Amino acid sequence: MSADQEQQSIRCLVAKVGLDGHDRGAHVIARAFRDAGFEVIYSGLHNAPDEIVQAAVQEDVNVLGISILSGAHNTLVPKIIDGLKEYDAFEDTLILVGGVVPDDDKAELKELGVAEVFGPGTPMEETIEFVRENAPKR
Repeated sequence: MSADQEQQSIRCLVAKVGLDGHDRGAHVIARAFRDAGFEVIYSGLHNAPDEIVQAAVQEDVNVLGISILSGAHNTLVPKIIDGLKEYDAFEDTLILVGGVVPDDDKAELKELGVAEVFGPGTPMEETIEFVRENAPKR
């Protein structure tokens, strides 16, 4: 792999946070990102916000995709964002949320710094394009 290709590589952490046990969407996204040529790390189930932050910082990811279906996004996502800020990793991490999020909450999450919220049925190509266009360059 040339230095150019290596620099192009987008590192993504696909994370499940909280007690939500539904991970099919996270697996589908992880596979699609991998097929698109991204480097993908999958957190597994039942992670606390600080575990997600630690993984994102240690793995030096450009993109953090948080999959959440439990309805606890207004509690858990801000904790992750605060944690990234503590580690000075917020500015250079593209934060995405996937799952069932009411429109009012989407606006709130975006104000906090989430780049985009993808609901069920979002075409995979749309998500991949969004990452390619918005992932911070390293």
